[in-house]
Amino acid sequence: MSLMRKITAGLVSAWHRFRYSADDLIVLVDEDGRPIGTAPKRSSHNANTKLHLAFSVFLFNQRGELLLQKRALTKKTWPGVWSNSCCGHLMPNESTDDAARRRLKYELGLSDVDLTIVLPDFRYRAEKDGVVENEICPVLIGVTDAQAIPHPSEVSNIQWIDWNEFLNTLNEPERKLSPWAEEEAQLLMRSDVFRNWFVQNIAASGASRSL
Repeated sequence: MSLMRKITAGLVSAWHRFRYSADDLIVLVDEDGRPIGTAPKRSSHNANTKLHLAFSVFLFNQRGELLLQKRALTKKTWPGVWSNSCCGHLMPNESTDDAARRRLKYELGLSDVDLTIVLPDFRYRAEKDGVVENEICPVLIGVTDAQAIPHPSEVSNIQWIDWNEFLNTLNEPERKLSPWAEEEAQLLMRSDVFRNWFVQNIAASGASRSL
């Protein structure tokens, strides 16, 4: 192997090691959302999870259907629970948009999705089985008709569901939706920004007119 190829291979290997380690960190923030440090992602989610940065994505297709994912059983937080299309944490020095694109590619094999932040100030705290989520979590929306390819360590199942039908099921106990997805959906339903985006971007027969 030539010297240049060895150097290139070394850089690629180092990049993958660094990227993996960075993805295992969460960005801790103060009450105003200013970064104050980092912490290991898995061990930081416990009964006293500190406030940190995250994001949440709602993806639609041109028929006005929402992509739901069922979280893998190996997840520490809300395993086996249905949730919105994708959610995750920001890495150090990463923008919300870049974090969302990174996780869409990793969790669902989706890329080149045009995303719009529609709920920039969403924040929530939720607890299940002694584990707390405590996040400043902007909500992004986008459109794709590409086929999702779920990563089995992250997603155990996916489902496309008509947006209005989904909203009608939010209060059904058997839905067992993640608490953040339910709250986000309620806020989207009341958001004029989201409603205008939906009408302008979803070319579904009757879907946009039913909002």
